[in-house]
Amino acid sequence: MSEGSATTTSSTSKDEEIEWEMRPGGMLVQKRTEKSDSLAPNLLIRVAYGALRYEISVNSQATFGELKKLLTAETGLQPGEQRLIFRGKERENGDYLDMCGVKGRSKVILMEDPSSRERRAIEMRRNAKIQTAHRAISDVSMEVDKLAEQVSAIEKSISNGTKVPEVQITTLIEMLMRQAIKLDGIAAEGDASAQKNLQGKRVQKCVETLDVLKISNGKVKPVIVTTKWETFDPPPTTAHWEFFD
Repeated sequence: MSEGSATTTSSTSKDEEIEWEMRPGGMLVQKRTEKSDSLAPNLLIRVAYGALRYEISVNSQATFGELKKLLTAETGLQPGEQRLIFRGKERENGDYLDMCGVKGRSKVILMEDPSSRERRAIEMRRNAKIQTAHRAISDVSMEVDKLAEQVSAIEKSISNGTKVPEVQITTLIEMLMRQAIKLDGIAAEGDASAQKNLQGKRVQKCVETLDVLKISNGKVKPVIVTTKWETFDPPPTTAHWEFFD
């Protein structure tokens, strides 16, 4: 009786020293501590990701969530984009490697989450559209630069009192309007949309300037250059002949 009582007391004392926790599957296990993790050995785990193979060194008492963080550096996949399969079952982030039976050289299969793959594809298409918009806006910007230089040249000529052919102003306005139509056809968002609006304002400003110059040009009197020609009488063509006997 005394011996049984001593055994019970010893067991109770040991239980008081150990902290327990309930795992998601309903299993009662010893609570993990930083001290126990530091004493646990590292495992070399083989990870298969499609045709790629990785060997990851990780603490045996780490979680699958911690393993995902290590795999991010190797694969570029964020933890939320990863699915880890061990022994035919997908493992949760909070599952411990050793509790699931993972040992040295164990094989874990990594799969990309289908929803994240779809999001990535959508993001790639979106980025491609943005790049296309940037290129198209850049092309328009270069054309507007050239046309703006012509506007400045016409403005300088008219301010100096030189009349410019009206067809030159009209043609320049038409060329600017073509660029405005190109801008309207560009689907842009974000920074590209801001650049599109900026170029649209440049085109509008050039057209408005030409409209004003067209009026000013009509008031410029053309300079008529006249040349007065001085005439000279031709020299006499009669020759004096001398006769000899």
